[in-house]
Amino acid sequence: MTDSGELPEYRLYDYDPNLPANVVFTVLFSVVTIGQFYLLIRKRTWYFLAFAIACLFEAVGYAARCVAVNEAPNFTLTPFLIQTLFILLAPALMAASIYMVLGRLIRLLDAHEYAIVRTKWLTKIFVVGDVLSFMTQSAGGGLMAQAKTPDAMKQAEGIVLGGLAIQIVFFGMFIVTTIIFHRRILKRPTERSFRVEGPWRQLILALYISSVLTMVRSIFRMIEFGAGKQSILMQKEVFLLALDGVLMFLVGVVFLWKFPGDVLVGYKEVWQTTTDEETLGSRGEGIPMVASGGKAAYYQGVQGGQHGRYSTSVR
Repeated sequence: MTDSGELPEYRLYDYDPNLPANVVFTVLFSVVTIGQFYLLIRKRTWYFLAFAIACLFEAVGYAARCVAVNEAPNFTLTPFLIQTLFILLAPALMAASIYMVLGRLIRLLDAHEYAIVRTKWLTKIFVVGDVLSFMTQSAGGGLMAQAKTPDAMKQAEGIVLGGLAIQIVFFGMFIVTTIIFHRRILKRPTERSFRVEGPWRQLILALYISSVLTMVRSIFRMIEFGAGKQSILMQKEVFLLALDGVLMFLVGVVFLWKFPGDVLVGYKEVWQTTTDEETLGSRGEGIPMVASGGKAAYYQGVQGGQHGRYSTSVR
């Protein structure tokens, strides 16, 4: 620290970023980004755009860390600012898309009565909380990257802490909402839950896995910023790579494995279908019900006490 109380420039990092490790994460997130955009465009799943952008943020953030390797010990502000903001904010964008998945799944299964919040407001509430978290972390991250004094750094870290706290609260509420909905639909499955051909149960599993990974990451970052620049969490790069990079990469992989667009097909049409559909029963097979993605879905009537089901054929 100088006599004036300013932080010297080399304190942007309290370690020299590891080039091989950051190159690996740049490549991994680049692959996930390409995969997410490919599925997004192919399935026309535009509500998942924020998730694909988040993966791109991660790739750009770690690429900026690679640039910083060649600058040690005189790190410049621009790469540091990019990696700080992009890696910090990417999970908030992921969370926004994850929130939207649950609302659409509830509609697809016609299980709105099993949600603790009306589906009309469910996604809006969580996304508003996520936007608030995103904006707060953005403000704190920007101030932190430009901080010149210990007091300025402490103030910036406090703002980031507030944003992370908001994210944790809303994500915790989301996990509880998901668990309650899952338990209710397992106990009393809806008529349509028998008809949906997509593996919606696996999609719920993907929501659980991604939620836990994101929650662990957010708790780590909150502890990290709370402990401050002098803590071992900020002085050792391995913690960031293991408890942020690895966890967020796994979230990206989870939704390559179970991409929402493979399951949430025709949820708008199902939501708008009238109750007259339920009276079709055994009036015959081959009655067109839902059309999407170039396929026509047909309701197979109830026979012998069995639940009806959908079959699809390419048109």
